Amino acid sequence: MFVGLAAAAQAQPASQAAKPDVSNIQISQPEPGNKLTGSIHGVVVDREGTVCEGAHIALVQADAAPSAPRTAISDSEGRFVYGDVPAGAFQLTVSSDGFSAQVVSGLLRPGESYEAQPVVLLVTTAASEVEVNASRQEIAQEQLTEQEHQRVLGLIPNFFVSYAPDAPALTPKQKFQLAWKSSIDPMTLLSAGISAAMEQANNDHKSWGQGTAGFTKRYAANYGDDFIGTMIGSAILPSLLKQDPRYFYMGTGSKRSRVFYAIESSVMSRSDKGKWQPNYSGIAASFAGAGISNFYYPAADRHGMTLTFENILIGKATGAAQNIFQEFFIRKLTPRIPDYGSQKP
Repeated sequence: MFVGLAAAAQAQPASQAAKPDVSNIQISQPEPGNKLTGSIHGVVVDREGTVCEGAHIALVQADAAPSAPRTAISDSEGRFVYGDVPAGAFQLTVSSDGFSAQVVSGLLRPGESYEAQPVVLLVTTAASEVEVNASRQEIAQEQLTEQEHQRVLGLIPNFFVSYAPDAPALTPKQKFQLAWKSSIDPMTLLSAGISAAMEQANNDHKSWGQGTAGFTKRYAANYGDDFIGTMIGSAILPSLLKQDPRYFYMGTGSKRSRVFYAIESSVMSRSDKGKWQPNYSGIAASFAGAGISNFYYPAADRHGMTLTFENILIGKATGAAQNIFQEFFIRKLTPRIPDYGSQKP
């Protein structure tokens, strides 16, 4: 017993000495350079590669607690940057007016500067349809190009007639384009020459004499009358008064209704908004042309107000006859007119 007690007394201090002292041990903390966040940046472009300024970007962390997404807006170079983003899976939703939203997913590692692939925005279908429906100016230009090829018997210009139903109004630029095209047409130049030759044969405007000098003056006067009348009556005043200088072919209905329509169109004009109103442009152009012609016609041949009114009335009657001829005959004599479907000759 004494021997056992002695052995036990000696063993207890040894076991106590073997037990470690943990009171002075400190738990290690993460080093300052071992960051648990990073940054995400990228660029937004369209299908042609043009940068998109003002696009909206929403950042959502997949592993984070549910919260409102962080938002950003692309700058003038199409770039966006998110700083101090916790590491982990994330999702970017990129949107902009007129474009379909795009979603980009990725994984951000601690301390990483994540460069997202360029986000390409595509035009939405709805935006494309709006663009097509808004292009009435382009439709008018296409129809105008077709009008500029309209020639009776393939020779005589028939530019100021529209055979298209519900044709869109011309812009001021297109009105000037049509008037200029008519004024420089070879048949217009030839017509002025024929009129000058007839006047010279009848010795009209005697003070201009005969020979080359007389013919040149008569030719310049005839072409000047046509050029001034066309530019003022078909371009300048219609642009200012917002009226369409063309004759709109009816093509349907009874013969009587078409005759009355043709006569009415000689004194009425369609506005750019599609409403019918008195043809102020044509009437004012007649007075303006008569006044300007006094500068280059001999004093003895200048028109007084009475003769001017008579010429205007004659011109309107002639215009009515031309419209009737347009309504019933000229289309049949004009080749290569597009088939617009709803109208028949």
